[in-house]
Amino acid sequence: MTTESLLARRERFLGAGAPLFYSKPLHIVRGEGAYLFDADGKRYIDMYNNVPCVGHANPNVVEAMARQQGTLNVHSRYLHEGIVNFAERLTQLHGPTIESVVFSCSGTEANEVALRMARIATGKRGIVCSDGTYHGNSETVAKLSGLRRGQLPSPDVRSFPFPELYRPVVPNLAEADLVEAYLDRLRDAIVALETNGEGFAALIVCSIFANEGLPDVPQGFMARAAEIVRAAGGLVISDEVQSGYCRTGRWWGYEVTGFTPDIVVTGKPMGNGLPLSATAASKSLVDQFRAKTRYFNTFASSPLQAAVGMAVLDVIERDGLRENSAQVGAALKAALLERKPRCAAIGDVRGQGLFVGVEMVKDGASKVPDPSRAVDMANRLKDRGFLTSNAGVFGNVLKIRPPLVFSHSDAQQFLAAFDATLAEING
Repeated sequence: MTTESLLARRERFLGAGAPLFYSKPLHIVRGEGAYLFDADGKRYIDMYNNVPCVGHANPNVVEAMARQQGTLNVHSRYLHEGIVNFAERLTQLHGPTIESVVFSCSGTEANEVALRMARIATGKRGIVCSDGTYHGNSETVAKLSGLRRGQLPSPDVRSFPFPELYRPVVPNLAEADLVEAYLDRLRDAIVALETNGEGFAALIVCSIFANEGLPDVPQGFMARAAEIVRAAGGLVISDEVQSGYCRTGRWWGYEVTGFTPDIVVTGKPMGNGLPLSATAASKSLVDQFRAKTRYFNTFASSPLQAAVGMAVLDVIERDGLRENSAQVGAALKAALLERKPRCAAIGDVRGQGLFVGVEMVKDGASKVPDPSRAVDMANRLKDRGFLTSNAGVFGNVLKIRPPLVFSHSDAQQFLAAFDATLAEING
């Protein structure tokens, strides 16, 4: 079947407009480690998909999945030691305030649980988020998206400008003063919720502001923000769906930006492709949530989720993938930074571990976003066998987020393709 005929069938049976990457969509049929293969056998180095964090078709995960499915998989209304062991192991990857877990199947579900948990605990409804965030697709969680594009917030949502050094909310301030400027915007959002009667329940952020474009956050902002939130009676929710599971070279993104959350949300990489997510918090918060909601999810807290989740953690620890993320990511980022002075179109290079963003601009002085160049880069890199995408609030950040098994050799091959692509675009 040709790509064109498959696309036509897809639009017929899934509906026209279901998103696809690239101007000429890929027909991917197989994955292995950090690599994907199309229907013609061409190999691509995957530099985008963080779901298969321990590698596409990881044999340890596949074996655990098949063994458990071949033994038992039922819903959570029966006792099963495996899911309890997994919950215990997951909480121990955090600090002492994270004690209990509510499992679900997607980041959207886990974030919705987190919002409900905060509202139950505080008795308030108001949620504060950044103005460039994304936390999921449900009607409740989707209210938090699109605020920078002029979408009017619902009464129970207020946003503040996401903290960054590249295009600061107030130009030409010392970093300490810039922290205060952003904190003032956060305070304003909290006050707005208290004033309109919704009250303030929680601040929710991706701990490294991934969808905002991986900004360099002013030093100390997040720790101070957490203090302000708690002083106002709210809770701090860290969305670790993208930033967790060693993506940054640390287990959690909140370790990088320097704060302690009350509720932690994880998803994508937990099951290496099996739907698995979690909302973790203190036992008190989780107990209140359980008592008020009697939450049940047919496919969550299952023996299958537990077996696969444990296998993913085993591989990360056995193969040193946290260390690999830190080391390979640092080398890749440093190499890209070396190219910045030589190319006016590279406005900034940011990120931690194996999550790097290259901001494309019209020129370095003006910092005017250039989303068309980022899209062009992603399409041309795809043609050279490297899968990336564009992201950020302006769509102008080349998003590099490979599986954690991505190697130094893979990075060197990518850098050669990156240089060739820039040269081709620049003529």
